[in-house]
Amino acid sequence: MRIFAKAAAFATAIVLAAQPANAATVLRSYEYFNLNGKTAADLDRELYRRGPVLQKTGQRHPGMTKMRFESRIKYGSNGKTCRVVDATIIVHAHVYLPRWAQRRTAPADLAMIWDTLSADIKRHEESHISIARTAAGNMERQIEALPWRSDCATLKNDISTLTAKLMKQHDLAQVQFDKVEALNFEDRFGRLLSYRLIREFGKTP
Repeated sequence: MRIFAKAAAFATAIVLAAQPANAATVLRSYEYFNLNGKTAADLDRELYRRGPVLQKTGQRHPGMTKMRFESRIKYGSNGKTCRVVDATIIVHAHVYLPRWAQRRTAPADLAMIWDTLSADIKRHEESHISIARTAAGNMERQIEALPWRSDCATLKNDISTLTAKLMKQHDLAQVQFDKVEALNFEDRFGRLLSYRLIREFGKTP
């Protein structure tokens, strides 16, 4: 149904609170917003009416992940030089996802389309988190690899400069991911729906 394709094509925005970062550790939390409706048009209207708002654009989205990078850097000094002893970066991810109140009583065809779409929205958000986890791990490694400095203040400044550069790379990777997802949505959604039909009914559309 085109109505769902339109909704999911816009699916998800990512809001980043840039702080010094590192991470193989991700702390997730989930928040659901309820949709009410019995038709595809109802669900489309509800998604645009109740979806989370992206602050940069003021637009609503069918799904969203807010992420914050928290850095925990330990320094070591012998009085003459300063080095990084350990760099730990934690990604805090708060995921907003839709939940359809009438899902259990919906017609089978509409329910299947919804299940396919909602699963793809969640996958998309989890992919954003995976990109952040990879970036955080890279930050940890690069921060820990910084050479010794004559004092910790200089080292902290170097870490801030490095972190800003790596965060910019991370942000660009997230934007590129959204562009690719949007371009491939129709083909991907068609394949996902076909797989679900084969799995549940043993037939293709």
